[in-house]
Amino acid sequence: MSVELDDPTLHTPAADDRGPDLPAVRPGALRWTDFAIFFGASVSSLSLVWLVYERLAPTGGALGFLICWVATFLLVYWIVVREVDGPLVATDKVVAVGIGIVAVGLLVPLISILVYIVYQGLHALTVGFFLHDMTGISPQDSPMAGGAAHAIVGSLEQVGLALLMSVPVGIAAAVYMNEVRGSLTRPVRTFVNAMSGVPSIVAGLFIYAIWLLQFHHSFSGFAAALALSILMLPTVARTAEEVLRLVPDGLREASLALGSPEWRTTWSIVLPTARSGLVTAVILGMARAVGETAPLIMTSFGTQTVNWNPFYGAQQSLPLFVWQQYQLGGGAVGTPGFLRAFTGAFALIMVVLILFVLARLFGRSKFTTR
Repeated sequence: MSVELDDPTLHTPAADDRGPDLPAVRPGALRWTDFAIFFGASVSSLSLVWLVYERLAPTGGALGFLICWVATFLLVYWIVVREVDGPLVATDKVVAVGIGIVAVGLLVPLISILVYIVYQGLHALTVGFFLHDMTGISPQDSPMAGGAAHAIVGSLEQVGLALLMSVPVGIAAAVYMNEVRGSLTRPVRTFVNAMSGVPSIVAGLFIYAIWLLQFHHSFSGFAAALALSILMLPTVARTAEEVLRLVPDGLREASLALGSPEWRTTWSIVLPTARSGLVTAVILGMARAVGETAPLIMTSFGTQTVNWNPFYGAQQSLPLFVWQQYQLGGGAVGTPGFLRAFTGAFALIMVVLILFVLARLFGRSKFTTR
């Protein structure tokens, strides 16, 4: 049985038979029509929600209106983009817009808090705030009187001592869990995970019961550093372990193949490779502890004068200074204590920002290992 080669049923469809050629559309590309669709979907969904939510439905409230508007906008936006560019592009753009809305929703409260702190803190922010303490200053005095030099010194010393105690132990624990992988790896990891959920007040109570009551030591910045190190240790250890896992195994194998012992491989290859990540672990640990107030009430207690010796006598810190000044002001807006509290919060943000920038610059600096 022969087959006719010119049988039209055996011919592949020509280009003209496949319909018009549609231009390729990249889901991430932005066109003027995308802005028009976004604006139209926003206005139409806002109008629809306003009509139903405010006029027809027996409901009210700004939060519910906002949630309904966002949900309606995403639905309308998906329908319009689907008609224009197809379901694939519509899904991609709706997901992108949804993620953007969530990001804006997270940034708005953060920016609002920062703006409010800066606005209130600037009322009492002077050069003397960083140079003087609260010696002889009463709660009724002007917010310009006194300063937080004693609190800044205390915070730097306490956080510095906590870093010296927690960072070596945390990195050593991470190295043991990821590099050594001994028989106690699972118990150590379980213990570290359990410590990460310890409330800060429990750490303060523990140091108060052991260091102050059992060993009969007085309130001091060192006692506060002990409590802060308990809070920093699990954060540093867990983050450092995750960072060490990202180091390629080929680097370890190459070092071991050249005859280097395991400890030398870890010290000269693994740790330098993960240096920037380890600096990030230290930053996260510092951020976990630098703003804590509860453990400091029972360990450093606070004072109105500068105490340069963290091992003897009560010592102030910025979080404790903010809490005490807010208590003295009674929480009333505009009182001297209220303004000093927000100025202290602003100073705390600036100190943390400076420490973070220095840590990042140190982590990115180049050095050679031998």
